[in-house]
Amino acid sequence: MTGPMTEVLPSWAVRVEKQSDRWVVELLAQDASDELPVLERALGEPGASWPGPYVFVVDTRLYFVALTHGPGGMVRALISDVTLQEWVLASEVVERYGIEVDEDATDDDDEDGFPAGDLDLFSDGGLPAAELQPILTADLWADEMVAAIATRLGFADELAAAIAP
Repeated sequence: MTGPMTEVLPSWAVRVEKQSDRWVVELLAQDASDELPVLERALGEPGASWPGPYVFVVDTRLYFVALTHGPGGMVRALISDVTLQEWVLASEVVERYGIEVDEDATDDDDEDGFPAGDLDLFSDGGLPAAELQPILTADLWADEMVAAIATRLGFADELAAAIAP
């Protein structure tokens, strides 16, 4: 991918929220070492804005995690590649949110990622699972996937500015 997303931090966490008619992207961390409770708290109060808010975490460009509120304040989660559970955050996400690991995902011969969790996470923002799936299975780095999601939802410029080194 070319353009403003070519020079980014290798790992980062952001909070994305729609305020009135514009998106606000706040850099939470310049690394992906934050624990899930910290990231959940960054979502704020359930129902404070719609759609979202979302928290995105890109870990070493290999995978990303996205969180948002669901019904009753529960947290909905998506991981771009469930096979990377040797990474602490990926393992915590799978365990905490009960994300099922497909038997095919553990096949070491397959180099494709296996997105898992709530693939309808961005549906309220206008990106249904059927349109998200091609982004998650494309040959892209995690930050490039998040950039494609941001472009589709309308906060690509704000994201690029927040994560610029």
